[in-house]
Amino acid sequence: MAAVGDKSSARGASKAGSDPEMVTMNVSVVLFTSDLRLHDHPPLRAALEDGREIVPLFVRDPAVDGAGFAVPNRLAFLADCLSDLDAGLRERGGRLVVRHGDLVGEVCRVAAEAGADEVHMATDVSGHARRREDRLRRALEADGVRLHVHDTVNVAVAPGAVAPAASDHFAVFTPYFRHWSQQPLREPLGAPRTVRVPDGVGSGSLPSRSGLAGLSEGLAAGGETEGRTRLTAWLRDELASYEEGHDDLAGDVTSRLSPHLHFGTLSSVELVHRARRAGGAGADAFVRQLAWRDFHRQVLAARPDAAVSDYRTRNDRWRSEAEAREDVEAWKEGRTGYPIVDAAMRQLRYEGWMHNRGRLLTASFLAKTLYVDWRVGSRYFLDLLVDGDVANNQLNWQWMAGTGTDSRPNRVLNPVTQAKRYDPDGAYVRRWVPELRSLEAPVVHEPWKLRGLDRAAVDYPDPVVGLPDGLDRFKRARGLG
Repeated sequence: MAAVGDKSSARGASKAGSDPEMVTMNVSVVLFTSDLRLHDHPPLRAALEDGREIVPLFVRDPAVDGAGFAVPNRLAFLADCLSDLDAGLRERGGRLVVRHGDLVGEVCRVAAEAGADEVHMATDVSGHARRREDRLRRALEADGVRLHVHDTVNVAVAPGAVAPAASDHFAVFTPYFRHWSQQPLREPLGAPRTVRVPDGVGSGSLPSRSGLAGLSEGLAAGGETEGRTRLTAWLRDELASYEEGHDDLAGDVTSRLSPHLHFGTLSSVELVHRARRAGGAGADAFVRQLAWRDFHRQVLAARPDAAVSDYRTRNDRWRSEAEAREDVEAWKEGRTGYPIVDAAMRQLRYEGWMHNRGRLLTASFLAKTLYVDWRVGSRYFLDLLVDGDVANNQLNWQWMAGTGTDSRPNRVLNPVTQAKRYDPDGAYVRRWVPELRSLEAPVVHEPWKLRGLDRAAVDYPDPVVGLPDGLDRFKRARGLG
């Protein structure tokens, strides 16, 4: 029986068939993908119905490597998540089975080894994930195994659950959020007390952080245990001030839960419920951010090519990475001469994470002030972000580039104005740009205004482009005058 939120199931014939002498199999496979947790896990709970044995399975698919998504920071966080998931399963009498290879082939092999008659998994919205799901369904059906796909595992409201009358998805967030907020959410599920895994199913070794090169020095730890601890502390200590302070770069009262949402060590459904129970303006603002995640997923589900192509073309003639090589390198290395931009880029390199306001500023600067193709920036972010998520990353980049869902596609964020508003005393800049630690606000945000010996004493580059010049180039490119 499928859990609440089960989108579809392949009705393959039972391996018991109609022969009364055969014993109906009572084993399920639970395929973990981006849902690496035990709490509020609909596929897991559905698979455990009727006292079934289960095979908790994770497949390390080389296709992910081939697509360029297996980057050091996320591999390290993934290793933490899998280790913690395995530990949680062992506490309940089970274990995590890890395989390496083509996901479809490995799932079918594991199902055969275990004598499983059904597989449960969470849905995903990327084009790759949907094609993979279709291949898996066909392969399992050929073996007489049912596939159950659950659609509210990594979102609060499933893509397609709300849509305007004349379209298959909402292209503007505000009306989407209004409908999203009116949707009844399923109740969060507790973690199972006992997990029984059949004998005879082999497993590879768990991946480890050790030996991974190129990790960000300040990369956070992963895993459900870490995520739940952080969630509880943040709800207690920071949620109330979130609405007022979530854009304060130095204050950093953001939840920092995005890596856990990306890997599914925390549930969006549970987060919405817990925030709403806490109540207040901070909770409302936080829930709105969770809705943005669902909004981007419903856009990508409807338009999978938005991961690589303009959602709404502006007929841009972007500078390529090769054409803008020096500017792009300065942006990546945090030496553009604009302290707030450089501080955010250095935080990204050190932590594998960046404050959301910093993401908006750095994206606007690259795409509009430097007029470089947004795909250059989105690729670099995916190379480093531990929460690097195709839906959120690509569509947020398109939003800032003016090719996505923003209703003001030509807005340009002025890094100096933004710095004075969201880092008024310069604490964030001084934290990440040590060359400027001797400077106080407001000059810390405009060090090029220093003169003579004062300027010579600061080992920091001049701006790669004047803001008026960058704005003029952008306007001319967009035909704005």
